[in-house]
Amino acid sequence: MIFVTVREQLPFDRLIRVMDQWAVQQPHRIFAQIGRSSYRPSHIEYKQFLEQREFRQRMQEAQFIVAHAGMGTIISALEMGKPIIVMPRRASLGEHRNDHQLTTARRFLSLQYVLMALDENELWQRLSDMATSKDFQWSRRKIGSSPILIKTIRDFMVSD
Repeated sequence: MIFVTVREQLPFDRLIRVMDQWAVQQPHRIFAQIGRSSYRPSHIEYKQFLEQREFRQRMQEAQFIVAHAGMGTIISALEMGKPIIVMPRRASLGEHRNDHQLTTARRFLSLQYVLMALDENELWQRLSDMATSKDFQWSRRKIGSSPILIKTIRDFMVSD
């Protein structure tokens, strides 16, 4: 299963639309948490919102994760050792207030913790590469931290 998440704060139709279109040609089961998206997928399973418990369960079950470049989502994937492709929200496209997600994605990419797609074409290519690859070692790196630190970060971030 491929788990897609944009969390809940802002719509991210661009990401959800690409995943829905890509799913037409794929045998993979895809489940998406679409948040406030106005786009409704027709080729993938989805829910607008997930309780934290279900969110973590979906991440745990996933072969890999596709997401916006929110810190909470990236950290959760890294904690679980899950490969993740991130597509940063762009302020110029009205997807966020600023481009901090681009900065976040570039930093995690430089550390080789994520794959990044800047646009729909790059996302399509990353998805195709990931779906056919058996070697996710580049992205199975886990971060380790004290449970107290992780809880503090999660509590501070209310949502990403």
